[in-house]
Amino acid sequence: MVDSAELLALYEQMVLIRGTEKAAHDLFLQGLVKGTTHLAAGHEAIAVGASAALRADDYVFATYRGHHHALARGATPEECLAELMSRATGLCGAKGGSMHLTKAATGMLGSYAIVGAHLPMAAGAAWSARLRGTDQVAVAFFGDGATNIGAFHEALNLAAVWKLPVLFVCENNLYMEYTPIAAVTAVARPAADRAPAYGIPGETVDGNDVVAVRDAVAAMAGRARAGDGPALLEATTYRHFGHSRSDPATYRPAEEVERWLKHDPLDIARGRLTELGVPEATLTAADERALDVVRKAVEAAKSAPAPDPEQALTDVWADGGAAWRT
Repeated sequence: MVDSAELLALYEQMVLIRGTEKAAHDLFLQGLVKGTTHLAAGHEAIAVGASAALRADDYVFATYRGHHHALARGATPEECLAELMSRATGLCGAKGGSMHLTKAATGMLGSYAIVGAHLPMAAGAAWSARLRGTDQVAVAFFGDGATNIGAFHEALNLAAVWKLPVLFVCENNLYMEYTPIAAVTAVARPAADRAPAYGIPGETVDGNDVVAVRDAVAAMAGRARAGDGPALLEATTYRHFGHSRSDPATYRPAEEVERWLKHDPLDIARGRLTELGVPEATLTAADERALDVVRKAVEAAKSAPAPDPEQALTDVWADGGAAWRT
């Protein structure tokens, strides 16, 4: 169950993320975003629902399509957009860009461009929590394509053997870049159907239903904190854009796109709020608040200074710089 106040807050956060993604798209087309971007419009319910089920001190690891996770875990639209635009005020001081958003202070331990590379790292973070005697949980979010990567299987196996407090959350948007995951995978559910081989629970959930995601992650996190080990959640969703900004996504059937766009996570949450008796004016006000934050973030990021070249070699090594090597 969810009350209207909590769901309204989740909805507003999803609107904020959707608005930030649209801003990133528009800024890219204006030539203001350096490098490429992998937008997560359509995936908002997974990041927001999962974050709602986690504690502030839990750890999150994401993929190069990780804007929504950074925002859900406490990064601001201004920090993220400034990073995409290579500004000094960016989340990583312009050193990470779109594919490496990180905010360690809030438990967002990075977005990773190498497919599957962060799953063993999440297992390591969970092992750290075990060693330190905390009941923190580590969560690795990854795409369906990572389920055919060796690191996925290695991480699941080790997590199961050591009963680590780590959750593996697959954002299955049906395509591994441009290839339908079903065309190259022997099982129907690329993530959940692999979990039994490692003796861990594997479930599926509607990844566009923020409440369903919240409830599923909460149950798995509670199990992990109790010492019962890892679990895997496969959240089915759909990206509204192509794989990256250079991808028009013409390989996706028009009827499939139309069907999924009608199953928009924002529309689902908004419909549920209406059923709970929340007035339309309240929903409109939430939209306006979120989009006003995004508008101000865009202007602030545009006017932010470029990074100082002298800072280029800081934050590279454990001591903060590379001077010790010479």
